[in-house]
Amino acid sequence: MASIAVLASRYSSFDKMYCYDLRRESFADWPFREECNCTPEKMAKAGFVHCPSENEPDVVCCFFCLIELEGWEPEDHPWSEHEKRSPNCGFLNMKKDFMDLTVAQYLGMEKERLKIYLRKIVYKKMALMREAIDYKLETLKSLNLL
Repeated sequence: MASIAVLASRYSSFDKMYCYDLRRESFADWPFREECNCTPEKMAKAGFVHCPSENEPDVVCCFFCLIELEGWEPEDHPWSEHEKRSPNCGFLNMKKDFMDLTVAQYLGMEKERLKIYLRKIVYKKMALMREAIDYKLETLKSLNLL
């Protein structure tokens, strides 16, 4: 599991990922190419950014809803996989091209994206705190201090 600082840094840079070209560029080391349904171009069009790790070379994350998906198969359709797992994603439900959004529409979307970002970081932080508390409780129990 990545540290909170790493995740926060990654997610906070996603404000630039409204740009299709930047999302596509993140797939430089993507293992699936032309003969597959999940090409870098299709992955980027579906809102994904490539976020590989040493053990998971095919991890992607939606820049907007922050859903992370891995275990891609050559026949997987990025847009369909995204819709199945995150049907309320603001990016997927955008009714027009990003470049055609008004400033008010963009700011509304960015507000939603930032709420999702903050919620995800806070939940991860809470999970780490729960783990630390559980560990401390087990330590105290094993020392018969509780």
